[in-house]
Amino acid sequence: NSFLQFRKRNMVKVWYEPPPFGPRSSLDRPAYGLGRNVSAPAWVNALARMPKWKAISGMVTFFSFLAYLPLINNKLPFTMSPEYLAAQRAYMRYHNMNPIYGLSSKKARTTDPN
Repeated sequence: NSFLQFRKRNMVKVWYEPPPFGPRSSLDRPAYGLGRNVSAPAWVNALARMPKWKAISGMVTFFSFLAYLPLINNKLPFTMSPEYLAAQRAYMRYHNMNPIYGLSSKKARTTDPN
């Protein structure tokens, strides 16, 4: 009983203070973001305040447009020509590829005009 009273009198409160810039960070830079007392461009601040779905959909649209740019005014590859596709179908029929449901099946042979 006296031990518990001694312990209660001598207990010390310990305040945990995490590292200044988060776990596993060096002391001269912040772990996340641009840092303290650094002003970001206005578009970065606007993007940070925007709802996540708007920012994500905008980025997906932007990068989809960038991916489409090389395709503008280009011809289709030669493998997409009707002659090539007909030759490919004939090759697949000759080698009996996918004979149950595919091009070599009886149903596909009766409906295909070639």
